[in-house]
Amino acid sequence: MIDILKGAGIFVYPLTLCSLVGAFVICERLFSLRRSAILPDLLVGRVTAGEKVKEGGKSAFGRILSYWHEHKADVAAVKAYARLEVNRMERGLVFLDIIIGAAPLLGLLGTVTGLVTVFSNVSMDTGLPDPSAFTKGIALAMTTTVLGLSIAIPCLIANSYFQRRVETYAVQIESLLEQMGLKNL
Repeated sequence: MIDILKGAGIFVYPLTLCSLVGAFVICERLFSLRRSAILPDLLVGRVTAGEKVKEGGKSAFGRILSYWHEHKADVAAVKAYARLEVNRMERGLVFLDIIIGAAPLLGLLGTVTGLVTVFSNVSMDTGLPDPSAFTKGIALAMTTTVLGLSIAIPCLIANSYFQRRVETYAVQIESLLEQMGLKNL
């Protein structure tokens, strides 16, 4: 494994940064977007049953309910606050978007740099590249490509999953607010 990282040359640093940020955002969003943190079953059940809920708790829907109790007369403000909560659910996903684009491009840049290393060390006499420069250039080319893709692919999967999850929560919150009497979120 260490040999692979050594083969990536200078590109290992930005790729490592992408990897660390991606892993952090994925772990944080997995924790933050769990159902109990957004739409606790007990709270949803009480609202669905038509019960009066005085205190919503610390969940996203609970904060919306608390805001609704304070601003019942201003439907537009409650809707805006609900949109703000949905926006909070998307926090950090922009970093995954950046990593999805940047990691493969860093890998491609490493590939091109490795190939330039190979072809710039071709001997004019023999027409063959220097064996050590050839090996180093090909290692750089292949390693950065593999690292860039192996970072971007899990981030792409996680980003798609989280986007869908946020969209599902937004629709569920909208439906619950309609049941409470707020139309057109």
